[in-house]
Amino acid sequence: NRVLLGCFLLHYAQRALIFPLLIREGKPTPFFTFVLALLFCVFNGYLQGRSLTTYATYPPGWLGDLRFITGFLGWLIGMAINIHSDHILRNLRKPGETGYKIPRGGMFEYVSGANFFGEILEWFGFALACCTMESLAFALCSLFILGSRARQHHK
Repeated sequence: NRVLLGCFLLHYAQRALIFPLLIREGKPTPFFTFVLALLFCVFNGYLQGRSLTTYATYPPGWLGDLRFITGFLGWLIGMAINIHSDHILRNLRKPGETGYKIPRGGMFEYVSGANFFGEILEWFGFALACCTMESLAFALCSLFILGSRARQHHK
């Protein structure tokens, strides 16, 4: 449970603390969008935390189970893709440059929304490693929310 909770916390430490410090210039986020995202993260954080600290029980040797190993590798690879894709996106334009640019490199060579793909892979890996309804619900929410954003970006 601690390893899985650590994975969840590591993602959000990177997303909430490190990622914002690396952004150079960004578009302002509408207040309503910010509030909805905050509410989702608070509710989901409670749900995942409560599940992993109170309800989820794993047999001895779970960290050696194929489901955990496969899921953990999916989570790790997804997080790496997500972080690398964010790095590519941050460095698309030179300071002062505006306009749309198509990202190149990394997973962007295979999918137009590599950052979204990485995060979706991350949470489906997490769901497999956890094998809980709560983690599966989170992965599906991520798929629908980020998938629709990826589709918009692709268009």
